[in-house]
Amino acid sequence: MKTLIEIHVLQNFAPSNLNRDDTGAPKDALFGGTRRARVSSQCDKRAVRQFFDGKVREGVFSEDELAVRTKRVYQAIVDALAGKRDPVETRTKAEIALSYVKLKAAEGGKTQYLLFLGRREISALAETIDDCWDQIVAAEESLVEKPKGKAKKAAASSAPKAVLVRIESAFDGGKAVDVALFGRMLADMPEKNQNAACQVAHAISTHAVEREFDFYTAVDDLKPEDTTGVDMMGTVEFNSACYYRYAVVDWAKLTENLQGDVELAAKGLRTFLQGFVMAEPTGKQNSFAAHNPPEFVAVTVSHDAAPRNLANAFETAVRAKPGESLTRKSAEALASKGRVLETAYPRKCQTFLLNLAQADLGSFGTEQTSLDDVLEATLTAVRG
Repeated sequence: MKTLIEIHVLQNFAPSNLNRDDTGAPKDALFGGTRRARVSSQCDKRAVRQFFDGKVREGVFSEDELAVRTKRVYQAIVDALAGKRDPVETRTKAEIALSYVKLKAAEGGKTQYLLFLGRREISALAETIDDCWDQIVAAEESLVEKPKGKAKKAAASSAPKAVLVRIESAFDGGKAVDVALFGRMLADMPEKNQNAACQVAHAISTHAVEREFDFYTAVDDLKPEDTTGVDMMGTVEFNSACYYRYAVVDWAKLTENLQGDVELAAKGLRTFLQGFVMAEPTGKQNSFAAHNPPEFVAVTVSHDAAPRNLANAFETAVRAKPGESLTRKSAEALASKGRVLETAYPRKCQTFLLNLAQADLGSFGTEQTSLDDVLEATLTAVRG
């Protein structure tokens, strides 16, 4: 049976510039014929990944249950074998060993692109290099001088079979929760890619927005007192928006990616949902301090059904009259769309709500008193 966990969040941010485009302006998008504020899914996912890192410090996860995204895997292997092997020789061996699986070193002693590797995978690579030290030798110079693609194939073909098997087997995801959730692509080892267990939508405002500008000036503190004028001036763009945020997790895929470890999958799911609610983008926060927790959260657990992004609840931009709550009106529009879709396309599901906006939701979901209650009810529904 396929089980999906969907999370819908309404979060009203004070004036801010949480996620900038290449010009420094807040990201936006056209939706329903009007301009909306936007926060990219990549920005949201990075905030959640950093939330996972904080859970290591709290003792929820051990370090080897998470991954790192890095070009510095050679240095990570050197660090893992510190005190056992010479650092310079270890780096050389690491470069040769990874060339067996077509990962070539670029200038500066880094890989050519970012690798998303579980810490257990890095440890397994270091252990393999240590155990197979004498068998890991450079390819013949004539092979290295081949064109790029052929050189990679030549390096792989020069690997002792037993060593190659061990190196390839190290790339198994390492039961890293963040790799299992967010997936990864290894361009030179497509068979080691991991399909993500979660999907995250770009957050969009439930209403139309206009960009605003903050004009600022700065004065040189050491300027003589008889000198007038400012020493720097400029503008910063910002907006204020109530965002609709959505993500979905495939429970079966998450468990599969974690090699059948149901307890770790449950811990990962709970932390992902908590992080999706609590983690914030960090863009320009020192200038705006827009720390505004969500006032509406809905988590739906469904079985054998397709996921439902409820963004079309806001196809017609929400407009709040003076004295009305924009978040409350948005929550009521979302609940109305959810009820309409349930009537048209019935499915077996349970929805748990945190309704701080005090919206009138009708028969949409079961209200809980805290986020912890929502999470516990969700896990009970998933595992039951």
